[in-house]
Amino acid sequence: MVALARKTLVHEWRRFLPAILAVGFASLLQLLQAALVLGIFGSASVYITGSSGDLWAGYPGTQSVNLGRPISEDVAMRLRMDPDVTQVEPFRWVDADWRGPRDTGGVSVFVSGIDPSPDAMMFSKALPPALRARLNEPGAVIVDKADLDSLGVDIGDTAAINGQRVRVVGVSSGLRALGGVNIVSSLDTARVLDVAPEDAGMMTYFVAKLRDPHKAKMIAKRLSDSNAFGPYTVWTAREFARQSQLYWMLDTGAGAGVLFLAGIVFLVGAVITSQTLIAAVIGSIREYATLNALGVGRGALRKVIMEQAFWVGALGIVCSVVIGIVLLMIARNRSVPMELHPLTAAVCLTLSMALALISGLATMRSLRRADPASLLR
Repeated sequence: MVALARKTLVHEWRRFLPAILAVGFASLLQLLQAALVLGIFGSASVYITGSSGDLWAGYPGTQSVNLGRPISEDVAMRLRMDPDVTQVEPFRWVDADWRGPRDTGGVSVFVSGIDPSPDAMMFSKALPPALRARLNEPGAVIVDKADLDSLGVDIGDTAAINGQRVRVVGVSSGLRALGGVNIVSSLDTARVLDVAPEDAGMMTYFVAKLRDPHKAKMIAKRLSDSNAFGPYTVWTAREFARQSQLYWMLDTGAGAGVLFLAGIVFLVGAVITSQTLIAAVIGSIREYATLNALGVGRGALRKVIMEQAFWVGALGIVCSVVIGIVLLMIARNRSVPMELHPLTAAVCLTLSMALALISGLATMRSLRRADPASLLR
């Protein structure tokens, strides 16, 4: 029966092609949707994932990295006092208004004040040492190359942030943030651009490097128990990145819409695939009736249909994976925020296979028409 299912697919491939395309298209939609969701919401934590710090110290109750509040610089002293901490680095966040040389109007930007040293942790994965060194110039800023058009500048152009003159000294990839444009500057430049004088002696976060990153969770809990240096909380980098992503995905309501859309894609794909499989089985109903007349039971025929549904799903998934890889490569070259993890891809492909098998179960109803008496009509 299994061999019969495969031979039927090969011989009657035109009948099953629409079902294969339906599964492949539904699988491709799920893969791209998951990659887009992970890419967009993952950019909310680009400040964390693009850096090499193991711990983040910030204001208690901070839900996302972009919602940080100033904390005392004494917190840095507390971190340095811990024997497991090898390096501490400040990070200054400034909400600002950008005015470019072209008539683009005001653009809301986030200024990330970082240490421009070659061995600094902030954005160490996105900024090579030679590019970081350019931030030592007063008023120098670096932007993501995908944001050049929205900011209305090119490399070497000057602009104004909060009324202060800055110059774009370079561009990089992996700096795009969710909710606004990310501008990277040195800590000194960020201090000049900050229009809140009451925060002059404070930082938004402190990032720490550990001797043993595997102990990050334990050390974060130990450091958070002390309030002698003012209110602050310490998170592991992984915990804070996940917290920021979940905030944008769930608390803002955007994630609910995405999950609803994913359910619609699965439902529509199941309906279309089941209908195309039913049409293919009905087209071969006389052959099934002949097999039934020869003594092949309904159970064996159901196995044939389920085997066909499996191969329809497998072929559709292969097509979606090939096309998906090509589209992801194009998206990456176009700076589209798309990211797909192996586990997420496996879940999407499993759902696509489940879609095909559920469609096969729905197709079994058409076997009732495979009556040997129909051959006499």
